[in-house]
Amino acid sequence: MLPLSSHDRILAAAKRLFALNGYENTSTVAIAREAGTSESQLMKHFGSKRGLLTAILDRGWTTIEARVNAVDSNDAPVDRLLSVLEAVVVELENDSDLKNLMVLEAGRVRKDNRDVIVSQGFHHFAEVVSSILTEMRDRGQIASSLNLDAVSAAVIGMTAGLLRNQVLGQRSEFRADYSADDLRKVLGAMISAFASGRVQQPLRAVNG
Repeated sequence: MLPLSSHDRILAAAKRLFALNGYENTSTVAIAREAGTSESQLMKHFGSKRGLLTAILDRGWTTIEARVNAVDSNDAPVDRLLSVLEAVVVELENDSDLKNLMVLEAGRVRKDNRDVIVSQGFHHFAEVVSSILTEMRDRGQIASSLNLDAVSAAVIGMTAGLLRNQVLGQRSEFRADYSADDLRKVLGAMISAFASGRVQQPLRAVNG
């Protein structure tokens, strides 16, 4: 096996350290030391610590995207949606460091930049989910009164929330006593509820 390039060593070291200690608590000096290279090489390849985190997330989403693209386009839209969510769950189960970064670090506002990092891979994933939901609505499987952007946010948000709470349960006293199979069952139940085409009573606004 060929030795890793300095670019890939830096990526691997940063992913480990960000996942272990958090983005804010990890210095570029520590990353370079872990990677067996210099801080100047890190800056040459990635420009900044923020650029490094973006590159890690982009690479992670590229791997997930390959799984998403392998989903059979001939399957029913409900089955495709479940397979797309499964692609995320499986990949993050296989890479705990990436899981920690995606669910704990990706959406935070940084001290060094007020923007939130949103990977192009995540944009594409959200577009795939939205496209499938649109097809489900066109087939009458999602009530036309529901806003599809809100439905998409619910699907993606619940997936992220289930994964995030798993990580919190492993790293703190936060209670999240459920397995990967439990997570899949909950996601399946949610998608089935949307696919039923029935709309329950909305929450009532309470005037304060």
